[in-house]
Amino acid sequence: MNYPFWDVPHIGSGWVIGLIAIFHIMISHFAVGGGFYLPLAERKALREGREDWLQTLRTHSKFFLILTGVFGTVSGVGIWFAIGLANPEGTSTLIHNFVFGWAIEWVLFMVELSTAVVYYYTWGRISNELHLKVGYVYAGASFLTLVIINGILGFMMMPGESWLAVAGTGQEASRFWQAFFNPTYWPSLLLRSAVCVSLAGIWALVTCSRIDGEAKPRLKTELVRWSAKWLIPSFVVMPFILGWYLWTVPESQRALLQLGMTTIGTGAFTQVTRVALIMVLSSATVVGVVYFLAWRLPLSFGRAHALAVLFLGLVVTAAGEYSREMLRKPYVIGRHMYSNGVRTSEVAKFNRDGYLPNSPWLRENATELEQGQCMFRGQCKACHTADAYRSMKGLLAGRDREAISRLLAILHDAKPDSPYKAFMPPLVGTAGEITALGDYLFILVSPPGQDTKK
Repeated sequence: MNYPFWDVPHIGSGWVIGLIAIFHIMISHFAVGGGFYLPLAERKALREGREDWLQTLRTHSKFFLILTGVFGTVSGVGIWFAIGLANPEGTSTLIHNFVFGWAIEWVLFMVELSTAVVYYYTWGRISNELHLKVGYVYAGASFLTLVIINGILGFMMMPGESWLAVAGTGQEASRFWQAFFNPTYWPSLLLRSAVCVSLAGIWALVTCSRIDGEAKPRLKTELVRWSAKWLIPSFVVMPFILGWYLWTVPESQRALLQLGMTTIGTGAFTQVTRVALIMVLSSATVVGVVYFLAWRLPLSFGRAHALAVLFLGLVVTAAGEYSREMLRKPYVIGRHMYSNGVRTSEVAKFNRDGYLPNSPWLRENATELEQGQCMFRGQCKACHTADAYRSMKGLLAGRDREAISRLLAILHDAKPDSPYKAFMPPLVGTAGEITALGDYLFILVSPPGQDTKK
């Protein structure tokens, strides 16, 4: 543990990242898809001589600029702060391996942000041809940021055998392109591109819902249906791309879905499976709502309907991101680093020499209870809280000291037949450190007034 521990009460540090990331993806993917929506819609309006379309698109471009340029940017920076605090080891690995990738992405982002501003403020001030070119430059730069980020996110799921072969040797940079074009790169890029197209349609429906259908029935009908066209096709192809994506993830990670399916009747180990089902059902609901309320009844499509579709899109996004994060368990970087920052190559060393000597945040002459607390913070709190989300008090309720010891022994041994091995990192440390952790957990979960010395 090379960083002062970031203790977030009740929800844990992981959900701080998750909550920011869900809203950021809703906006950042809209920034990519909407970047194509605006110039293509403008091109259509210019060809057909539709001034009413252009007025609506100008309004939409202002909404687009504020949402993506302000909230998208702020939430993106928020993710950086959150991941740096929650998992400094994982963040450090990403920076050291992809520093030039991040640099390229930031240059593209500056182009993206600048052209978005120019696009909005030059409506009617420059020629239509030049204005369209500005829109296309934005669209290209925005899509290229997705191309860069997708490679880094895919690396976290599966770095690839070539990079793993040199991990920890100081030669990781020599495998930059192999790590970037990892096994999940192409299906992930197509899947995210489909999401971008869908979100372009969903967010456009919010603008279209504000058009007065009685005063401008033709305009509202055409724009609502144009926006719906962007949404429905992508939802049709998504299941096939998702199947391809799941085929490329490591077999050990696909086993998490199978484990959830086989235990769904008892409610054990089913989080990723249940959330994946929510994603599928919500996606189908979006398609149904858009078809019946937007495509078939465009004049009746109001703000409440648009916000309902937007909320369903948020549910799909949240479920998709949660499923992807859960599917990566027990790693933060596949087969290289566990979710608590312990590298797979360090497990044997920590078991032999101890985990706590590597923590500069444990004071000298610490008591056994303080050692146990440091073990808990370093190895458990990346995913668990004391009494709320994934509560240790709830998970260990009713267990005596011996039962807690048996559980810790299972986690420490991490045998192939252990169900915990699929989604929990191995517990590392010497026998004395694990005993200290057991004592701390017993005191933590024991009801007030209970004798904790037995």
